[in-house]
Amino acid sequence: MAHGQEPVSLFDSSIEALFLEQASPVDPVVASAATAASIDPIEARFLQMQKELNQLKTSLDVSDKKADAAKMAADKSLKPAAITYPTARLNGFFQMDAGWFQQDAASTAQVGDIQDDRGFRRTRLAAVGKVAENVSYMLEMDFAFVGRPSFMDVWMDVSKVPLFGNVRVGQYRMPFGMDELTSVKELTFLERPLTQPMGPFRQIGIGFHDNTDDEDITWAASAFGSATDAFGNSIGDRGYGMASRITAVVAEDKSADFLIHTGFGYSYIATPDSTVQYRHTPEYAGQFTGVIGDVPFFTDTGVLQAKNANLFNGELASTWGSWHAQSELRYNIVNLKNGGVAGFPSFYAQSGYILTGEHRPYNKVGGVLGRVKPRCPVGMHGGGIGAWELACRYSLVDLRDGAIQGG
Repeated sequence: MAHGQEPVSLFDSSIEALFLEQASPVDPVVASAATAASIDPIEARFLQMQKELNQLKTSLDVSDKKADAAKMAADKSLKPAAITYPTARLNGFFQMDAGWFQQDAASTAQVGDIQDDRGFRRTRLAAVGKVAENVSYMLEMDFAFVGRPSFMDVWMDVSKVPLFGNVRVGQYRMPFGMDELTSVKELTFLERPLTQPMGPFRQIGIGFHDNTDDEDITWAASAFGSATDAFGNSIGDRGYGMASRITAVVAEDKSADFLIHTGFGYSYIATPDSTVQYRHTPEYAGQFTGVIGDVPFFTDTGVLQAKNANLFNGELASTWGSWHAQSELRYNIVNLKNGGVAGFPSFYAQSGYILTGEHRPYNKVGGVLGRVKPRCPVGMHGGGIGAWELACRYSLVDLRDGAIQGG
C-alpha cells in the first residue's frame, strides 16, 4: 500500500474481536475512544451497517409479533361465541282496527243492528328460542282474543330427524292453506278470507315438514285433535283429523323478482260430538270479546249432524316486482249422519301493488308470500314515509246445499 502502510485484512484478529464485540450485548458505541480511532473507515462503515441491520431485524420481530397478535384477536372476534342453551328471545306486536256499518231496513231485519266497533284485534307476546342445537320452541299468547290471555302458537320443533326432516308437536297452524300459514304480521289484509273458517287452522297436534335442497318444493303433514278451544284444550267427544300440504315453485326469475307458486292441500276431520257448524263474518269480525254487539255471522249452516268432512284446497300465487297476487279454491265435502253428502265451495283472489316500489318476497321454506321491508322506514333516513300498498280482494263462500241454507 502507499505511504508505507501495512495492508489491513478485514479478517485479522483485531477486526474479528471488534466484530464479536459488535455481536455481543454491549453496544459498540460505548467502546473506548482509542479502539474507535484504530478502526479503518471501511470497517467502521461495516460495523455501522451491522448495527442498523440488527436494529431492523429487532424492529421486524416486534412488527411480526404485533401482526400475529392482531391476527389472533381478529380470528377470535370472527369465531362465533359458544351458544349456551336454552336461549330465549321476546317479541310482540299489536294490531288495532275499527269498523263502521251502514245498513238498510232489510239488513237490519236479517242480522240486527250492527254496532260500530273499535279496539285491539290482536295483542301478542311471544318467546322463541332453542333448548338444543336442533330443538326450537315458541310460546305465544294473545291478550285480545277470547280467553284473554289465550294460547296461540305453543310448540316444540325438532330438526334433522331422519326420514321426516322436522317434527313439530304442540298447538300450531295445521299445514293446510296458503293464507292460514301466512303470519298475521305479513298478511295483505288484517282479516283472513272466507275460506279460512272451513279449514282446521290452529289445533293441538303432531306433524312433520321438510323441503328440497333448493327449497323449491315443500311438504308437510300432521295429525290433530279437534276442536281446540282458546286455552289449548280439545273439546267435544275428542274428534280427530289430519292435514297435509305440498307446494312448488313452478317458475322463477330472480333477476326480475318474478316467481309463480302452486300448492295443494287435503284435510280430513272426524267431527267432535258428530256435529259440525260453518259460519262466517264479512271478513271483519269486530273485537273478540264475546259480548252482545259484536259483528254477527252473515252465513251460518247451523249445527249439522255429520260424521266427517273432507277438504280439498288449491293454491296459486305470484310476485313480480312491486306486484303480488294469490288465490285459493277450497271445496268441503261433508258426510252427514243421515247418509247424505253436502258440498260447500269457497274461493278468494287478491292482488296488491306496493306504491313505494318495494318488492314482496317469497318465503320458500314456508311456501307463502313474505314480509315487505320498507326502503325508507318512518322517521329514518331524513324522515321516510314507510311502504304503502294498494290491494283488493274478492271472496266467496256458498253454504247452501239441498235443505241446508246457510247463505
